[in-house]
Amino acid sequence: MPKPPYRLLLSLLLVAAITGCENEKENPFAIAAGKIGHLERTARIAQLDSIFAQDSLVRDTTKLELGANDKIEVYEKGGSHLLTLSPGGDSLKRIGNVRIRDARYLTPEGIGIKSTYGDIKKAYEIRKILSSLNNVVVLVKGSEAYFTISRESLPGALRYNNAPVEAVQIPDNAPIKYMMVSWD
Repeated sequence: MPKPPYRLLLSLLLVAAITGCENEKENPFAIAAGKIGHLERTARIAQLDSIFAQDSLVRDTTKLELGANDKIEVYEKGGSHLLTLSPGGDSLKRIGNVRIRDARYLTPEGIGIKSTYGDIKKAYEIRKILSSLNNVVVLVKGSEAYFTISRESLPGALRYNNAPVEAVQIPDNAPIKYMMVSWD
């Protein structure tokens, strides 16, 4: 005697639900709008111990007791440096800036600390280039992330001065020195 079709339909729905739940697991290394892995833009510094319960936080307790805003480093159990968090300037004591330290953290476009300027150009529209004595900072449209490239990666005439740098003057193979996310 054949099985009623509703059993087959029920079985298929169950498999789809299980598969859907597996696909909805949060990527602990995804960088998205207002979120870096498990860390959300709205998180307060006091919540970091619970957000990173599986990891280790390193703080300068002397500076924290004195009320100074100091960086908080996040390490994976086993020692890999994941993130460096800087408090924001708001009264709610939230995270203002995040420095990405681990190559597993990627934007939806696949950009991470192992990417190059050419990768950034392909993934984003360049909004602005800021120059300093040792680095150039690349700001992109549509992302809270920004990227620092060492002047050592630039052509010789641009390396040793504070002259403005245009987007076309940065070589595509220039590596990212720092990758930051700004929530301030």
